[in-house]
Amino acid sequence: MIFLLDTDRVTYIQRGTTEGLAIRQRLRDVAPDDYGTTVVTYEEQCRGWLDSIHRAKTPSSRLIAYKDLKDNLLFFSRIAVWEYDLAAEETFARLVKAKLGVGAKDLRIASIALANDATVLTHNTSHFARVPGLRFDDWTY
Repeated sequence: MIFLLDTDRVTYIQRGTTEGLAIRQRLRDVAPDDYGTTVVTYEEQCRGWLDSIHRAKTPSSRLIAYKDLKDNLLFFSRIAVWEYDLAAEETFARLVKAKLGVGAKDLRIASIALANDATVLTHNTSHFARVPGLRFDDWTY
């Protein structure tokens, strides 16, 4: 079974929160090839770090923002990143037509998971529950 970390789960792991540590502990029981995240999560994270650099007003805040961007790059270089391929795009188009009330980024993550028969690991269960056929779990409890 494949497990895909949603953006919130990746953030918890990166920050070393209690939730992130719980997820890391559970991932120890999963083969490295059977978990990762999505290119959509990478996009969301990069946008956030690039915005931080853009908003930085002082040299020290810029230094921190650039360090965070580099740390983000290193994190994503060490984890499998599932792509947004044609199967995901076709799934996304079908889900958009269904008008599920789920944001585009979450729908794209769900589409990647559905196209790869994967389970999304997320705390955002209320949104992902609206996607027919999608498996999801939290893993922080």
